[in-house]
Amino acid sequence: MILAGSVVGLSSLAAPVDWSKLPPAATAEGVTFAKDIEPMFKASCVRCHSGDRAKARLHLDTLEGVLKGSKEGPVLKVGDSADSVLTKAVSQLDPEMAMPPKPHARRGLGGPEGNNGSGKGPRNFGPPPKPLTAEQVGLIRAWIDQGAK
Repeated sequence: MILAGSVVGLSSLAAPVDWSKLPPAATAEGVTFAKDIEPMFKASCVRCHSGDRAKARLHLDTLEGVLKGSKEGPVLKVGDSADSVLTKAVSQLDPEMAMPPKPHARRGLGGPEGNNGSGKGPRNFGPPPKPLTAEQVGLIRAWIDQGAK
């Protein structure tokens, strides 16, 4: 019980996230999902956010899926990238919501990243996806601010 209370106490001591450190929106005009955003998502996001078993039921492989959002609700506010969950997640400023998440240590005997032979581990093995760069986050911000089309 004491340990559990200590862990809770430590987590409440974490510094609040300074969202003013979000990368600025790119200055590019005419940013579209198909031309600019989809290729980034294919490289870093759709491994987990597509198909029948999309994490959090968030589909980042189609514009419709992004606009629909996750099981928790919308992931972007069209015209307001600074207050969009998607922007905050890909910015990596908050370790609790960072996407892609940091890789976990290998567990179990059945394979990498927690697949213990149950078939419930990651669908695609290989190197973990790389976080987006500040420039890529800025392009996502520009896309959202320009209407997320």
